[in-house]
Amino acid sequence: MKISVAGTGYVGLVTAVCLAEKGNDVTCLDIDEDKISLLQKGISPIFEPGLEELMKKNKDNITYTNDYLKAYNDAQVIIIGVGTPEKKDGSANLKYVYEVARQIAQTVEHDCVVIVKSTVPVGTNDKVEQIIRENKKNNIFIEVVSNPEFLSQGTAVKDTLHATRIVLGVESKNAESTLREMYNNFNIPIVVTDRRSAEMIKYAANDFLALKISYINEMANLCEIVGANIDDVAKGMGMDPRIGDRFLNAGIGYGGSCFPKDTKALHWLASFNDYELKTVKAAIEVNENQKIKLIKKSRKYFDSFNGLNIAVLGLTFKPGTDDLRDAPSLVNIPLLIEDGAHVKAWDPVGADNFRKLFPDEIHYCESIEETLVNADICFIFTEWTEIKNFPLNKFKKLMRNPLILDGRNCYPLTEAEEAGLIYESIGRKKVN
Repeated sequence: MKISVAGTGYVGLVTAVCLAEKGNDVTCLDIDEDKISLLQKGISPIFEPGLEELMKKNKDNITYTNDYLKAYNDAQVIIIGVGTPEKKDGSANLKYVYEVARQIAQTVEHDCVVIVKSTVPVGTNDKVEQIIRENKKNNIFIEVVSNPEFLSQGTAVKDTLHATRIVLGVESKNAESTLREMYNNFNIPIVVTDRRSAEMIKYAANDFLALKISYINEMANLCEIVGANIDDVAKGMGMDPRIGDRFLNAGIGYGGSCFPKDTKALHWLASFNDYELKTVKAAIEVNENQKIKLIKKSRKYFDSFNGLNIAVLGLTFKPGTDDLRDAPSLVNIPLLIEDGAHVKAWDPVGADNFRKLFPDEIHYCESIEETLVNADICFIFTEWTEIKNFPLNKFKKLMRNPLILDGRNCYPLTEAEEAGLIYESIGRKKVN
């Protein structure tokens, strides 16, 4: 099929490349000329394992352009995968989605199906359809469908090519038939519903996972108070198939492009309709408080960070991505700097992005060893494999004071004790 994709972020670019992998003729559109220039050279503007390799493999099936006239003119399917950033009030900013809808209406010359893949509030597809209908120049038939994505950063390619399900929110058999043809080679279960239900499925799924993370973090906090071990609690819970063991890793909260934005957006939507989602509201509050858990733990050792050498391991919100959105590091590092700390930081892929926000305030290191030299405290904010595999005896050898505040429970408690470390994690106690 001839497919055009608006947006070359995580959703748009990954979707486009994976559709090309399945033999489709794909055009990628973005208004950012620098992004398009990189893509035309075969360079991905985002860090996502496996993506650049697939781009090169399918280079004959993908075109990159910033000319929407060229992109939309004769496409059979147009996918809207642009960003829906969070507004100050927590609602989703839909201006980019609506702008693409207007461009499609003024450009397309043949019947086509428009897919809204961006995460959007319930009812947005109806608005997109209205915009297209009101701005349509040619006497053609354009259908709008909801087809939300369920990819995770760091595993986005796998999540797209081997998804657990494909959700089609359609209002006609014709639209359903077109989408089934597009996904014909994916061999993935398909859920067919109406547009508003499809929009809600996306929010309901993401917010449930956010709830699960906040719940286990609350349990971890209580475990610390009553003397239980969250590792054992999570294991016992996860063995129940009704619960499952995923998203039960206690830590310092979730971040990224989805969970923070989607929980706030659904909470806003409910409030706008005079309804309070108490569970989602609680998840948001728990997550915000959890991010500074390590700072609170540090107060039993130091009243102030003034003059202390602080080592920070991990800047991104999770391993496998260079994304900093809502990462705990963005909350904690400014607090450390403001209190007079000397901060050194290491991250295998996120340092360049962090440097754009804090170019001079902290020292960026090339290795974990360099980061730890003469440190008084080490904060771990991201569970990179390099950190989890780092020999514990090196902390004591390199640091001035071997105090480790681990927000991701990277190390076994017994091994940390045997290495002579002062080791604080989340919700755990050593079993005698």
